[in-house]
Order: sequence, then C-alpha cells, then structure tokens
Amino acid sequence: MTVSIKRVMVALWCILFSAALSAQTTESSEGTKQLWQLMDYLAVDYGGAVANGEIVSESEYAEMLDFTENAQKQSQALPEHPSKAAVVASVDQLREAVVNKADSTEVAKRAHAANALLITAYPFPVAPKNLPNLAKGAELYAQVCSTCHGVTGHADGPAAKGLDPEPVAFSDHDRAQSRSVMALYQVISQGVAGTSMVSFAALPEDDRWALAFYIGNLSHDDAIRAQGEKLWASDASLKSYYPDLTAVTTITEVAAAEKIPAGTARALTAYLRAHPEAVETGKPRGLDLARLRLGESLQVLSSGDRETATKLALSAYLDGFEPIEPTVGARNKPLLLAVEKAMLNYRSMVSGGSEAEAYAAASQLRGLFDQVDTELGASKADSSTTFIGALTILLREGVEALLIVVGIIAFLRKAKQTTALRYVHAGWISALLAGALTWFVSTYLVAISGASREVTEGVSSLFAAIVLLSVGLWMHQKSSADRWQSYLNDKLSAAMSSSSAWALFALSFIAVYREVFETVLFYSALAADGNGAALLGGFLTAVGLLVVIAWILLRTSARMPIGKFFSITSIFVAVLAVILVGKGVIGLQEAGWISVHPIAGPRIEILGIMPTAETVIAQIAVLLIAVVGFAFNYSGAKKSKAA
Repeated sequence: MTVSIKRVMVALWCILFSAALSAQTTESSEGTKQLWQLMDYLAVDYGGAVANGEIVSESEYAEMLDFTENAQKQSQALPEHPSKAAVVASVDQLREAVVNKADSTEVAKRAHAANALLITAYPFPVAPKNLPNLAKGAELYAQVCSTCHGVTGHADGPAAKGLDPEPVAFSDHDRAQSRSVMALYQVISQGVAGTSMVSFAALPEDDRWALAFYIGNLSHDDAIRAQGEKLWASDASLKSYYPDLTAVTTITEVAAAEKIPAGTARALTAYLRAHPEAVETGKPRGLDLARLRLGESLQVLSSGDRETATKLALSAYLDGFEPIEPTVGARNKPLLLAVEKAMLNYRSMVSGGSEAEAYAAASQLRGLFDQVDTELGASKADSSTTFIGALTILLREGVEALLIVVGIIAFLRKAKQTTALRYVHAGWISALLAGALTWFVSTYLVAISGASREVTEGVSSLFAAIVLLSVGLWMHQKSSADRWQSYLNDKLSAAMSSSSAWALFALSFIAVYREVFETVLFYSALAADGNGAALLGGFLTAVGLLVVIAWILLRTSARMPIGKFFSITSIFVAVLAVILVGKGVIGLQEAGWISVHPIAGPRIEILGIMPTAETVIAQIAVLLIAVVGFAFNYSGAKKSKAA
C-alpha cells in the first residue's frame, strides 16, 4: 500500500496546488476590488477637497493625492492583460485631473470611466448572487449602524459625537448621488482605514448586500420611489439602462444622469434600489437565455472578438441550458447528450474554427434547442416513466460507485485488514449524508450553479482516477502469491497506517459522493413531475438491485484465489481509472476550464469516451501508464522467480 499512498499524496498535492492558484486568483481579485474602491471613493469625496479650482480642505486634498498615487501603483501592478495599458492610462488621467484641481464633475467622470475599464478587463463579482432582502438590511442597520450614522442616516447617532472623522450622513443626497451600492458593499466588507468604520466581513455576503441596498436608499423618500416605479412601468426604453442587477449595483445616479434626465435618474435609482427584483422580472431563462447568449456570441464573433464570443457560448450552456439539464436528462438522455456535444462543438468552432463553421454549429444547436422545447413542452411524465427514470438513474450512478467501494472492501478482506474497513464504511456513509445535505441545500437554500456542478464532477473524477490508477498498479505488483505472502508478513501491518486508512476514506467518499451529487440533481428534476410514489418505488427498487449486485460481487471475490483476485481486480481498477479520467476531463470542458478540440468518433458516456482531443489524450495517457506499469511489474516478477 506504500506506493499507492505516495501517489495519493501526489494527487493531494495537485489539488492543493490548484487551491494555491485559486488563492492567487482571489488575491488578484481583492487587489482589483481595492483599486476600484479607491477610484469610487475619489468620485464621491473629491468635491469636499476642491471647489472651483481651489482647495477647500488641505487634509482632504492630501488624501485625494495619496489615493490617486496609490491607484497608479496598483494599476501598474495589475496582471498582464490586453486592456491593462488602457486602465493604467485612465488612472493616470484621473491623477492628472486631481493634481490640476479639476472640477469635481470631471474627476467623478474620469474615476467612473477608469472603473468601467477596470471591471471589463479584470471582472470580479459586483452584484449579489441572490436578490437582497431589504427588510433584513433595515434590521442590520438598526443593530450595527444606527448608533453612529443615526436612525434615518443623518449621522446623528448617540456614538457619533467626538468621532474624527465624523460618520457619513447617508441621507445627504449630494454625496449619495455619486455613491454606488457596490461601493457601499465594499466599505461594509472592508471598512475604512483610519476611521471608526470597521469591517463587517464576518457578516454573510447576502447580509452585507442587504445592508448596502438599504443604506443606498436612505437619501430617497417614498414619493421619489413611487415616481420611479411609474417611470419603470410606463417607459420600456429605460430598462435598457438597467438590464440586470449588476447595473443597479454599479451605476450611480450621477452616471445615469449623463444618459437620461437627472430627475428620471434619481427616481429610477430610488425605485430600483428599493425593489431590485424589478430588473429580474421577465428576464430570459433556460432555453430562452441559451438562445440569447448564442445569438450574442455569434454577433460578437462577427466582429472578430473570439474571446468574448467563447465566454458568451459558455454562458449559453452554464447559465441557460445547464440548469434544465437534469430535467432533459430525466426525460430524454440521448437528446441531452446531443445538446452537450453540440455545445462543445460550437465553442470549439468559436475559439479555433472558421466563422462559417461556427454558424453551422450554431444552426445545429438551435435545431436541438427546438427539440428540447418540444420535449419540455409535453405533458409531465406519467408514473411509469418516472419509475423507470428513477430506477435507471440510480442504477447507472450507483453501480460505478459500488464497483469501487466493493473492490476496496474485498481487497481489505483478502489482506485480512478488517480494522481499516471502518474507514471505508465511514467514507461511503458520509458521502450519503453529504448527498442528503446537498439535496436539502439545493432544494431549500441555494441553487447549485452549472459551473459548480461540472467542476465538482470533473475534479472528483480526476482525483478518483489518480488514486485508482496507483492502487491498480500496486495490486498488480502483488498479484504473485509468493510476493503477496511476503508483503503481507513483512510490511502490510506497518503500511496500513492512519494515513493509508484516511486515504481509503477519501477514495470511498469521493467515489460515492460524485454519483450521489449527480443523482440528487436528476431526482430533483423527476420530483417536479409530481409522481412521488413512482419516484420512491423506482428508488427503492434500484437500492434493492444494488444490494444484490454488491452481495454477488463480494461473494465472488471471497472465493477467488488471492493471486487471481489481485490480477483481475488490478486490471479492472485501471480500466475504471481510464473511464473516470475521461469523465473528469469532460466535466472540466463543460465548465470551461479545459479547451475543446472535437475529433471524429463516438461518445460513449458509460466508458467516459468523448470525441475531443483532450479527453482521448488524457485516457490514452492513463492507459499507457497502466500498461507500462503492468509490464514493469510482470518483468520484475519473472526476474524474482528466476533468482
């Protein structure tokens, strides 16, 4: 087991390395956010430092100079990007305006322009994942903000006296019109150095957004909000200025007033900050969103911007089609596979093919979307269809996990290492509990995004493949009865250490959870049809069949000679590793983490075979490692016998 544990550690190192890269990305994102916040702060507060070309507050002006100098340094330290030079130049222009004591309107305009370039080149989340709860925001404001900023935002709370600098008056419209909800969220999250404003990063993200939206409304009254509601309902053209929640959080009243009348800008700002759900009403979802993103992707492609076209193509899948994928898969699995293949092909044509090839791929995709529309437009599945779907889905997902777990259990029994069995049982039982928690969370708390699903499946498949390959090579090495007996007597007790046992726990957990994760999503789709009894019947029947399969596998392995067992099982485990690495690459391709280069060939999902160069290369690489390892083991066994 020593060799396999070393390889497990290599696999874990790979995961940790990926986490380190993720941490670097997060750090870069935080730097971008801070730069954005610096420039937004300038746009709001510069008017308190300079008026009519004259300094009205030396301390405020010194702060503005310091902020722009820091902004210059941070912009120059941004990661390399084709638009980095434009961002740096825009920040330099902002600095120049501050040095020349330009009008506050001009400084605000340059700051907002620089921020727009920054977000485009270095995007980071600028809107809440869920619609903010303003009632919760009001409750939080009363608890943590009102003592300084006052009950109504007039900076007259009991703790405000003696604070230097004084707390911000959120009711002051002159300042509020230049402040975005995003800026408020950033201040709430990070605090303000050198002031009494501390960070509230410990609050959940949704609570911080709720608080930011509530504060962003304190400079408006009910009358102006009612006016905004009438404008939003009566003038459809205004919706183009606020297409989504991101626009509501990032566009200030001053910025909006550059495109629409100032009174309209104020009324709309007041209404949409109080009712952010208004921008979500009537937005395209599902196939409608997939078609919209596909059309946008083609439009951008025609202008030569392949990078943006590829991002829009990925959004067509992850944001549009993927959320309805479980429902489609539960009703018509071949159609689901056809759509997935067509979307991968389209992304490939966008990134590396000709424009004509991309249009042809898009035409094929639209035809498949029409078929999906027909499938979903049909009446809900009858009880027999639900029963069969529940049965086949659980069997399909369960058998793969069962083969791995039963293989581990059989191996440990053959090795007379029954004490380690509890780690294996703890692994698969924990996976089932985690699956139940996943179902609860995805049903009642949050939606699982398409990208999260594909990445979870992809990474877990690759991890399991690495571990299985190492275990298979080790088992094949011990397939000689003499070698096994010697190893058993001399090394196994020491090798089956705590780290080894926990590695078995991890493999058992991952093997089961990746299948439970998939099953939960498909069962949620089946449950929507309302045939609860049929769904339960299919589930229980599948569980019964899986128990029978497990019993047969364990009985068969128990009667098999140890040398033959290790030889056959090692080959079987290596084949599973090849299948799982294929599924892992497919998952990461669908999440957009790995590029796609289609090749001629079939798609055989049960074997993890996908007609893309990346999938085939990964599977061939694992297969070659297994073959070379088996050949090396065979050669070593012959030399040992000859000696």
